[in-house]
Amino acid sequence: MLIQKLQNCSEFIAGDGTNLRELLHPDKQSIDLRYSLAHAIVSPGQVSIPHSLKTSEVYYILSGNGEMHIDDEVQAVEPGDAIYIPPDAKQYIANLGTEDLIFICIVDPAWRQQDETIYREQLDH
Repeated sequence: MLIQKLQNCSEFIAGDGTNLRELLHPDKQSIDLRYSLAHAIVSPGQVSIPHSLKTSEVYYILSGNGEMHIDDEVQAVEPGDAIYIPPDAKQYIANLGTEDLIFICIVDPAWRQQDETIYREQLDH
């Protein structure tokens, strides 16, 4: 049985600027898993850097309020929202609230750096 405790996972700044902790990744644990699972935080007033993945991704909002940008679409997001991000979609998330925007990221197949493109142009916010 594998139980991964959030507090035992190292926090780092992801390529998109979010504070990230990888909970499950088939390259980091000896598990037969197709996807990767991470815990992400965007601080109040902050915005993740626009990026795209060659793979699909799902965000599940745990707490906070924000605004999700996927290609030309923009929607408000709040706790309990599951957001599907298709492969190759340009995406970023903005924290518009006064508390941390905390969400789970599921990437399928599992996240690999070579599958991610970071866009460094200026953001709307």
